[in-house]
Amino acid sequence: MAAVKSGTSSPAKTQAWFCTTGLPSDVIVQVDDMTFHLHKFPLMSKSKKLHDLIKEQETKNIQKVKQVPENDNVYEVNTNSEDDEELVEQQHCHVSYDNFPGGSETFETAAKFCYGVKIDLSAGKVGPLRCAAEVLEMTEEYCEDNLISKTERFLTNSVLKNIKDSVKALKSCEKLTPLAENLGIVERCIDAISSKASLYDPSLFGWPVNDVSGGDTRKKNVSKMKDAWVEDLALLNWQFFNRVITAMREKDINPEVIESCLIYYAKRCFPGISRSNRKPSSSSSSMMASEAEQRQLLETIISNLPPEKSYKSQSATRFLFGLLRTANILNASNECKSALEQKIGVQLEQATLDDLLIPSYSYLTETLYDVDCVERILSYFLSYYDGSEIEDGDDQPVENIRSPMIMVVGKLIDGYLSEIASDANLKSEKFIKLALSLPEKARLYDDGVYRAVDVYLKAHPWLSEAERERISGVMDCQKLTLEACTHAAQNERLPLRAVVQVLFFEQLQLRHAIAGTLLTGDIAPSESAPPSVSEEEEVLERVNNNTTNNTWREAIKENQVLRLDMDSMRTRVHELERECSTMKRVIQKIDKVGGGNTWRNTITRKFGCKFKTQVCDSNESTVVESRNGRTKIKQR
Repeated sequence: MAAVKSGTSSPAKTQAWFCTTGLPSDVIVQVDDMTFHLHKFPLMSKSKKLHDLIKEQETKNIQKVKQVPENDNVYEVNTNSEDDEELVEQQHCHVSYDNFPGGSETFETAAKFCYGVKIDLSAGKVGPLRCAAEVLEMTEEYCEDNLISKTERFLTNSVLKNIKDSVKALKSCEKLTPLAENLGIVERCIDAISSKASLYDPSLFGWPVNDVSGGDTRKKNVSKMKDAWVEDLALLNWQFFNRVITAMREKDINPEVIESCLIYYAKRCFPGISRSNRKPSSSSSSMMASEAEQRQLLETIISNLPPEKSYKSQSATRFLFGLLRTANILNASNECKSALEQKIGVQLEQATLDDLLIPSYSYLTETLYDVDCVERILSYFLSYYDGSEIEDGDDQPVENIRSPMIMVVGKLIDGYLSEIASDANLKSEKFIKLALSLPEKARLYDDGVYRAVDVYLKAHPWLSEAERERISGVMDCQKLTLEACTHAAQNERLPLRAVVQVLFFEQLQLRHAIAGTLLTGDIAPSESAPPSVSEEEEVLERVNNNTTNNTWREAIKENQVLRLDMDSMRTRVHELERECSTMKRVIQKIDKVGGGNTWRNTITRKFGCKFKTQVCDSNESTVVESRNGRTKIKQR
């Protein structure tokens, strides 16, 4: 076996690679900046191309020697002179390669193979080495078990059987075109990736579904294997990556797998998508030559996104919002942004308030955030909510499944309204339109709407009474909690009509609570009848007759008294419940140990009443009738 070593000559010359076999080298091969000093017989035994080139060089050298006149002085050369070195160089065969597949490193591996040195193949090296073997014509016909057959076996039997190795091999072919294309390496790698992608669980992205390795070991390794090949796929250039995605779509791969591949690729190309990572990477900056190229790449990524709803928690939705912000910055086409907004709309319940705060990049709008964009996204969600068919495996009503979804969106929009309400440039028409766009069933209580109204009135103190009434009209006073009612009744920013409505419904809720409802949440808003027009006008007339402050104070004072009475009643009822429970446990204990009659007589004399062993329970129904303000318990 030949011993090989590498060395470096003077700085003025290129690097040199020598093969030390005990014999002087007679072939010099120049590949890029590396000069290989080799021997012709090992090279000629494996490579038909080098065999032909060396024979051609030898023929030319012989012809040159024949043309030299017979003069002994020509061969009397001083060993220390430069002419001697030139003569020695002329005796060597010179071969030069420009743009050799894989560069000098790949040629070094091929040269070692010619010398019989064992070479280690890998997924990242087999592609360049296969192309190098093709260039050097290392075929099976020329020599048995040659480099072409060796690399082909490894490619077929090892690399293409594994999706991660197939991605690495495809990555290595980026600088090998068009030779790698002509040899079919690129197409075979793409086909292997797209075929095996269907075997992977989209929730793991790196672990096969049919993997039978079990138990805790598999769970521990999930975090290590997760997204492994997807991350490698994101390192491909756009031409190869787009061909892989196209092949996946043609084979009906799970849309979640395709979407995850696109997410990883977009995050690599556009680091600003994630608000936590604003620093561009070297790989992303090198491939982005201009804004036009970035816009074209972004539009292509968005066009490849599956239209189906994402089910990968909030991370996919957060990415889509980041993609939308990037599309606004790069001034992408309206069709591109519309497609992205529709995809976000069908999964709006997975969004957060921070996602909705999309800055306004247009010079035509004066608002800080893009409210129009959120309106469009909400309209897409409502269209999907009203017309989509939701699969139900438990045979539950579809409405029961959708209600939590729309209530989550309702809370999200109320929070968004509170954020944008402080913008002094936000028009009242836009605020009212967005607040009223949600259906009534999206809000159980209107406390969030009241908070947004309060912020808007505080940020716009110049509004007239009529405009403040329009703003306040977006909230339903019947759906305010007692805490919100208490705050609103003393809010000087609210218009007079809104305060009167709040006071009316607060008293109504308190009276209902004192009458027998201990928890305010048990009263459905629909059960509280709204005040009639005559009642409301009568109250307003009293308020307008220079008694505004007195009326407010009296209403607030009365509400506070009612609240105290309700709290006192609740406390007393709880005490009675505890006493009844204690008496019941004592009597049950007496019945178990005996002597029940003696104890009953004692209790009868003590309390001055007669009763059976059954003690009243607050959880049991009791027949009560009310007459003239008094309550009588019917005797059984």
